[in-house]
Amino acid sequence: MSEQDNYEPPLVWKWKPDSNQAFGNINRPTAGAQQEKELQVGKHPMQLYSLATPNGIKVTVMLEELLAKGHSGAEYDAWLVNIGDGSQFDSGFVAANPNSKIPALIDHSGDKPLRVFESGAILLYLAEKFGEFIPSDHAERTECLNWLFWQMGATPLMGGGFGHFYAYAPIKIEYAIDRYTMEVKRQLDLLDQTLKERQYIAGDDYTIADMAIAPWYGAVIRGLAYNAAEFLEAHSYTHLGRYVDEMNKRPAFKRGQMVNRPFGDKSKQLWERHDASDFELRTQDILDPDPPEADNNPGKSG
Repeated sequence: MSEQDNYEPPLVWKWKPDSNQAFGNINRPTAGAQQEKELQVGKHPMQLYSLATPNGIKVTVMLEELLAKGHSGAEYDAWLVNIGDGSQFDSGFVAANPNSKIPALIDHSGDKPLRVFESGAILLYLAEKFGEFIPSDHAERTECLNWLFWQMGATPLMGGGFGHFYAYAPIKIEYAIDRYTMEVKRQLDLLDQTLKERQYIAGDDYTIADMAIAPWYGAVIRGLAYNAAEFLEAHSYTHLGRYVDEMNKRPAFKRGQMVNRPFGDKSKQLWERHDASDFELRTQDILDPDPPEADNNPGKSG
């Protein structure tokens, strides 16, 4: 029996800065800024500070979809926040989001800047501001919000629970992996059954609920998150697979996945976005075609 099997929690937990936990170099049990650094501000009404994790992708997809519908007020500057080096604890970012999590949005279109944090809150804020991607009918709006809030509550069990113990934990704990795998597969089955009966998650129309759900569960069943597609038998969720494929065919959805992405295919990496032309002119394969060998993946922890 290992030392881990015999672990007994102490009466009072104490933080160990030299812990071998994944991302232990940046995780602390306290909130607030760890260093002084102001946020950069561009020329557009919307200033986004983010990284292309599923939570970040939700918002860039929404902004790109709004622009595709002709809403010039949704023009935005997207600034890369490297959560791998602790940039989310810079004083400027903490002022935008005291919880130090990406994404954070600051709307400069009014009399004074307005901060919006939590990805679901940002989606709802933008939907209401521009009157798009949220139903006006009360019952349909309620169903959309049901699924938006479901995603916000359900996915941390998949990302923070399953993802951590399956992919990142320094030791593999069968009990933890089994417990979280059970829940992830239940979530996948729920989505699969729902999408058997409807085209989009909340009904007949594409909404902010889809923008919240597709980046997370699409990454899981296509093996982009945690390399767990085979383990989870992702191929068996055929209706969810159909849905994810349809989302990935949307031009704005494709663009949204590129923004603030410093990893993967360099032709699909747009570290910062300040103009629509950046997708053609400033992807990383153009800006840095022959980089030195290095691990330039600040998104591993997202």
